[in-house]
Amino acid sequence: MEIDCGLPCLKRSDSTIERCCARHVGTPVRAESKAAKWYATIDIANAFFSVPLAAECRPQFAFTWRGVQFTWNGLPQWWKHSPTICHGLIQAALEKGEVPEHLQYIDDIIVWGNMAMEVFEKGEKIIQILLKAGFAIKQSKVKGPTQEIQFLGVK
Repeated sequence: MEIDCGLPCLKRSDSTIERCCARHVGTPVRAESKAAKWYATIDIANAFFSVPLAAECRPQFAFTWRGVQFTWNGLPQWWKHSPTICHGLIQAALEKGEVPEHLQYIDDIIVWGNMAMEVFEKGEKIIQILLKAGFAIKQSKVKGPTQEIQFLGVK
């Protein structure tokens, strides 16, 4: 899952990546929530930092602090393309497995259903796919199944 210099902005200085602007996901969450009785959310732990950068790309992210030069080994959180890249990698990982119906926003995922066990199984399936792809999931970042949940600030 290593990010290499295949990214145009890292290969050539004359090309760019368009930044993905976040869409408000409140409407889809509310639309789905009217039909569901149970919910669970998954927040991937340190998602950006868990995406390793290829060694040849690391100088692009070098910085000096107190006279010592450092660089990032993982996708930096402050880089404007990190959310787009991270979202795409998680989406690609989920598409490789037989993923249940869900809604993903960067490193946050929600599943829903009519029964608690159904939602639990959907969440477990997604967690297993993500773990297999190399993402870390902290149990404290998994919420539900429950009948009322907050996802991206929407209840």
